[in-house]
Amino acid sequence: MSKAHLADALTITRLSLHVLGATIWIGGQAVMAGLVPVLREGGSELPAKAARVFGRLAWPAYVLLLLTGFWNMGIANNSGTTWGWQFAMGLKFLAVIGAGAGAFLHTRATTASKRGMFAGIGFLFSLIAMVLGVALAG
Repeated sequence: MSKAHLADALTITRLSLHVLGATIWIGGQAVMAGLVPVLREGGSELPAKAARVFGRLAWPAYVLLLLTGFWNMGIANNSGTTWGWQFAMGLKFLAVIGAGAGAFLHTRATTASKRGMFAGIGFLFSLIAMVLGVALAG
């Protein structure tokens, strides 16, 4: 039985940046969803203003997730991975694309119902990507 050990500095940096990006991207979406009803009480423009401010944080976090995700894939020993792991990685990649597409379409939607629908789609795909990422960690 092998003893548990600490990760090296580069692994700590890579995974911490990935978790930071996910925290802002997914956590921010959850917080915004909870705040929208209260923000609406402050006027019809307040939710849009808050969304723009959140977008200035969320999109860089999404890019950070993409970059560190490719970094994670680059160091994975693909010759030693199972078919199931590779399949889950493919699903995660699709979920990440779906999350970004849903969020982007949310920003371009012209009606409240479409904004809500695309926000929900983006958030659902974000959660799927997160769960698959945990599964891929082994």
